[in-house]
Amino acid sequence: MPLLLFDLDNTLLPRDAAYRAWAQDFLAEHRLPATDLHWLSTLDGSGYVPRSTVLGAAKRRYGLDHSLDFLLAHYRRGINSHIACPDSHVKALRAARSAGWTLGIVSNGGTRPQLEKIRRTGLGALVDGWVISEEADCVKPDPLIFEIAAQRCGVPPGPGWTSQTWMVGDHAPADIAGAEATGLRSVWLHHDRPWSEPGYRPTLSARGLPEAVGMVLTARNAPTAGSLGAGSRGAGSRGAGSVGAGSVGGSSPRRPRLRRPADQFATTALKDRSTAVTSASAASAVASAGTAAAAVPPGAGAAAAAGRRAGPGALFVRPVPAQPAASLGAFAYPAEGAGAGAGTGVAAG
Repeated sequence: MPLLLFDLDNTLLPRDAAYRAWAQDFLAEHRLPATDLHWLSTLDGSGYVPRSTVLGAAKRRYGLDHSLDFLLAHYRRGINSHIACPDSHVKALRAARSAGWTLGIVSNGGTRPQLEKIRRTGLGALVDGWVISEEADCVKPDPLIFEIAAQRCGVPPGPGWTSQTWMVGDHAPADIAGAEATGLRSVWLHHDRPWSEPGYRPTLSARGLPEAVGMVLTARNAPTAGSLGAGSRGAGSRGAGSVGAGSVGGSSPRRPRLRRPADQFATTALKDRSTAVTSASAASAVASAGTAAAAVPPGAGAAAAAGRRAGPGALFVRPVPAQPAASLGAFAYPAEGAGAGAGTGVAAG
């Protein structure tokens, strides 16, 4: 079963455009110079700067009396109000589904803000499942998060699943390195940027999501990445289910064991479908995001909404308590998902 996984921010959704729209509103509401849009955008760093840093700097620069918590709430409401999935992206997803592909989202970020984006933009009805790093307790580029995504989409990560799976994303250290480490083929959305990572490369490179999906659909039956098209900016020839020379991972990546804590929120357990354990913390997070938790738990996607079999672990959600960014290294909880006082780590994706 061919599986196509997508990053969320600046891949499926134009996150940077939404940020700029929020920044314009912020400046106008506080009667600040419109020319400071460049300053706010520079400080934002496409979301890879902690929100506490961005909002704290704005608070000091403009002498605002608001607390950081107030500014963070204003920011979250504002940026999500401007988030929309472009029509061209919706058409690309529908084309992939019509071609027989299973679709999923793999996002680094806070559970509530990322779920809100999925809900508001209608992406939940267009994909088969999703996983968000905070609730899964692992972040890209960890291969485990890709395996969880596969399971939630109804593709058990058994032998051969990587040879039929692609990852599309814009952030090389998370999306492309993660695909490499897991043994997946990948498409990097370059957004007019040069490739700068010496240790690994994407299979293909595209300007935007519609082009990336078109490349994957064309390459579905290609025996090697080297035959995926003369116009690609790919990494050269590599096996359909393997990673090439200098790879981070291998052609048969180790399958980490998915843990089953007592407080997991699931209507379909990983091994025993008759088990149904409810987690109040997970249900609260879903409800706070404005989703219908009882009808379609987070991560279920279109597969659960349509009532069709999604496979073992498709609805598996593992809520976890917040933890210091340092405990997860460079890929700690994303800035956009963290509170103003704990806004450390990398951006949502």
